[in-house]
Amino acid sequence: MSMEKKSFTFDEIKQKLVNYCVYQDRCHAEIEQKMREFLLIDEAKEEIFLYLMKENYLNEERFTRSYIRGKFYIKHWGKNKIKMNLKQKQISEKLISMCFDEIHDDDYIKTITRIYEDYSSKQKGMQEYQKKSKTIKYLMGRGFEYEKINDIFDGLIT
Repeated sequence: MSMEKKSFTFDEIKQKLVNYCVYQDRCHAEIEQKMREFLLIDEAKEEIFLYLMKENYLNEERFTRSYIRGKFYIKHWGKNKIKMNLKQKQISEKLISMCFDEIHDDDYIKTITRIYEDYSSKQKGMQEYQKKSKTIKYLMGRGFEYEKINDIFDGLIT
């Protein structure tokens, strides 16, 4: 049985992309990727892009802000990991920096502290310094900045 690609009219494709944006905020790169499913000529792609932006279905800043909020407040990622993932989605460094005000500083510190204490308390049977370095590595793996982690450490260790 051959898998034939169903062909859609321009308006059907446009509507599918609107729905794709309405379901969840998207960035340009994701729309670009989605459009590859449909064999569109460049002019048609351009027209859909402009329509999505004009009608505010596609808004790179809104996407970046909601991405940052979700990854920090729900997934508890640090800024380095969030930034790296946004860059892979071709979001500019400037826009990323501008949108980091979605994360409140005290929430950031509290989150690092909480993850630190949770993770550290689960490390059994090792020296304090081993526990500390393992925990720092873990936090850095989650995208938290070494300097920030260290600042908190200086506060935690009495």
